[in-house]
Amino acid sequence: MSTGEFIERLGREVRRRRQEADLTVQALADRAGLSRRMLTQIEQGTANPSLATVDKIARALGVDFATLTTPWGAEPLHVSQPVEVWRSRAGSRALLHVAGARRGGPELWEWTLQPGDRYQAQADPRGSEELILVTAGTLVVEIEGRSAELAAGASARLASDRPYAYTAPDGAVSFVRVVELGRHQA
Repeated sequence: MSTGEFIERLGREVRRRRQEADLTVQALADRAGLSRRMLTQIEQGTANPSLATVDKIARALGVDFATLTTPWGAEPLHVSQPVEVWRSRAGSRALLHVAGARRGGPELWEWTLQPGDRYQAQADPRGSEELILVTAGTLVVEIEGRSAELAAGASARLASDRPYAYTAPDGAVSFVRVVELGRHQA
């Protein structure tokens, strides 16, 4: 699924959930800490919100990122197509491949960062963590004033309940993330 298709589907889902919750655009915007204009553009599929913005909207609606962005089915086997959720001007991107059926739980992501690109993440809910496996290149992970270089084949566990960043300082890097959100959602 392309970014444009994702943005349109996201807008429809936000609107559907907002209306189900009997919230006005202004009320949801206030809960999410966004402007009414930004939320309107997201619902209309004309804005390309950051991952952090989508996460704020999801929390304001009482769900998690994956619940808001991934179609669900009740089948015991759900085959999913990757959804491009984020793309930078430099061509870096994040694909959400599949998410668990229960709230908060695991999300399988594939990321590619172009040389010199950086992704600055906001803190996830308390108790959240990520498992990272670098498949090509060298990824630098920064958190709380520390950084670690992870070469291809290296893996790490990251407490993502605080701000962190990914960078690709020397060349393109590809990595896989498994995200498990903490149970203490705001």
